[in-house]
Amino acid sequence: MKRQFLKLALLSAGMALAGFSGTAIAQDKPTLKILVGFPPGGSVDVVARLLAERMRTSLDQNVIVENKPGAAGRIALGELKRANPDGNTLALVPSGGLVIMPWLYKNLGYDPVKDFSPIARVTTFDFAVTTGPGAPATDIKSLMGWLKANPGKANYATSGAGTVPHFAGQLLAQESNTPMTHVAYKGGAPAAQDLIGGQIPVMIDTASETLEHHKTGKLKIVAVTGESRSAALPEVPTLKEVGINVVADAFFGLYGPAGMQADRTQKISDAVAQALNNPEIQNRIKGFGLVPSYANAAALTASQATHLKRWEAPIKASGYTAE
Repeated sequence: MKRQFLKLALLSAGMALAGFSGTAIAQDKPTLKILVGFPPGGSVDVVARLLAERMRTSLDQNVIVENKPGAAGRIALGELKRANPDGNTLALVPSGGLVIMPWLYKNLGYDPVKDFSPIARVTTFDFAVTTGPGAPATDIKSLMGWLKANPGKANYATSGAGTVPHFAGQLLAQESNTPMTHVAYKGGAPAAQDLIGGQIPVMIDTASETLEHHKTGKLKIVAVTGESRSAALPEVPTLKEVGINVVADAFFGLYGPAGMQADRTQKISDAVAQALNNPEIQNRIKGFGLVPSYANAAALTASQATHLKRWEAPIKASGYTAE
């Protein structure tokens, strides 16, 4: 009996020692930091934290999110550019910072291609064309007809100047031969309120800004801007379906500084793929009107190049520049 007790004691001590050693090794590993260029609580921040929670396990190291808000995400990208390329400083980046801003700023502070290492696409999303009581329209064709017949009222709202919806509206005006004036709001919520109140006839922004109002009948989403219909709005056509050749979508991508090793990039990319396979994370992401959409580093690189080329001409044609 004493011999058996001694064996159990030695076994327990061995397990405890093994556990302690494992903990010590984990603590010795450097922390992986995901930079977010926006305040806590927004969609980019929440998605980054969902990833971090799962990546801690798959990468076997501590993963934290660090908010670096300001300059529409450019502060975080500047810090990422200067980071050590060991793969322990990353950033979750909305595509606008890499495919829209390069055409807007003369002194951006970073090169969107040369200064970063694409790792994985995390989400995709498109935008909704929504109308309200300010325009007597029930579908996209009647809306564009009304705007053309009422040029003095042909204004469209977005959540800000220099955004994808801003230039999506420019493309819509061009492709439909309907002059439209952009009205920039400080966020989607105030724009939606003016749309409900009839102060402005059209809004172009993420579907999440107007989806609930669409469901209650206060507003009507008449088209979406993606390549295909939205899963959240299967009854709503794309602009391309109705003969308006406009595609405007966006993505969140995980990036590191230039010069990361291929094996480290692949390991992190695999961890992102594993996280996005989790149904709980998928549902949380969908709650923000985003689509969980993993793509590896090569696919993210190609997607960024496509989007960068797509926006060059319309942005330059608009004459809009940012300080």
